Amino acid sequence: MTSSPSAGPPDLIATAVEVDTLATEDDSTYGDELDSLTTSVISSALDYPNENGRRYHAYRTGRYMMPNDEDEKERLDIMHEMFLTMMDRELFLAPLSDSPRRVLDLGAGSGIWALDFADQFPSAEVTGNDLSRIQPSYAPPNVKFIIDDYEAEWAYGDCRFDFIHGRYLAFSVNNFQGLINQCYDNLAPGGWVEFQDWDGNLYSQDGSIEGTSMKQYFDAIIPAMEKTGKDPSPGPKYERWLQAAGFRDIEVQKFVIPVGAWPKDKRLKYLGIWNLLQSETGYEATAMAVLTREEKWSKEEVSALVAKAKNDTKNRNIHGLLDFYVVYGRKPSG
Repeated sequence: MTSSPSAGPPDLIATAVEVDTLATEDDSTYGDELDSLTTSVISSALDYPNENGRRYHAYRTGRYMMPNDEDEKERLDIMHEMFLTMMDRELFLAPLSDSPRRVLDLGAGSGIWALDFADQFPSAEVTGNDLSRIQPSYAPPNVKFIIDDYEAEWAYGDCRFDFIHGRYLAFSVNNFQGLINQCYDNLAPGGWVEFQDWDGNLYSQDGSIEGTSMKQYFDAIIPAMEKTGKDPSPGPKYERWLQAAGFRDIEVQKFVIPVGAWPKDKRLKYLGIWNLLQSETGYEATAMAVLTREEKWSKEEVSALVAKAKNDTKNRNIHGLLDFYVVYGRKPSG
């Protein structure tokens, strides 16, 4: 019940493996045992399980409730275009220098942000980490992707990053303050961090979401995610978390993203269309694992609600809205 990944092997498995009887470096069998151990770790991290028709990560199974299959990779790329539309084609808003040297992308997903950043800054060394190695194997030489749990203790040695970026980490982090503290510790003095994320609370300005399946969907998944210890609405909280970690020059920008193509305003309509497109697979991607695992829904029950929510998203009389935040801050030079 496993599926082979389409991407090539990872550059690095960032994980510690404890073996009680591992041979010493002087032992003639050390190299063979180390090769065997490394192969085993890599194989287990890429042995993706399938569940209810979707494929999920294998490394630290269960840490993340979203799938990692081809449909999800395509959805993440659609969302990348939505965010570029929202931010006037900018990958970030922090006032970086013209030549950042070391850059870290937290939860790289399909890898598209890291690849675009590396293309824009060819002199930068860009690292993207994720629980799954689903990023392209044809990455340019200034990009590497690693399998890592960014909530575990970081193991980047003496490397200090000039910029750390995290986008769409909602539903995936248990301890945001701890994560942001690690970002602070691993930034070079004067370095920047930027988070781009959702407030997962659906609303409307005219009451049109009341009584809809769209609202029922959000009312189901938000508390289910909270039961797992994940925060579905980190966007409005980043400013407080960055302040507590010691960041300065913090800036917050809030964007409104429609759920569907109903707005008259051209820019908002485009955002709503991109959101509509990603929701075609996004509703199921977000709901299937968390509702079947945590709330004991059947696959058929989830699929029924997903289908109704998708229909509501296409209904021009239902005016759902979500807020999206971009928050960045600087580590003091001193």
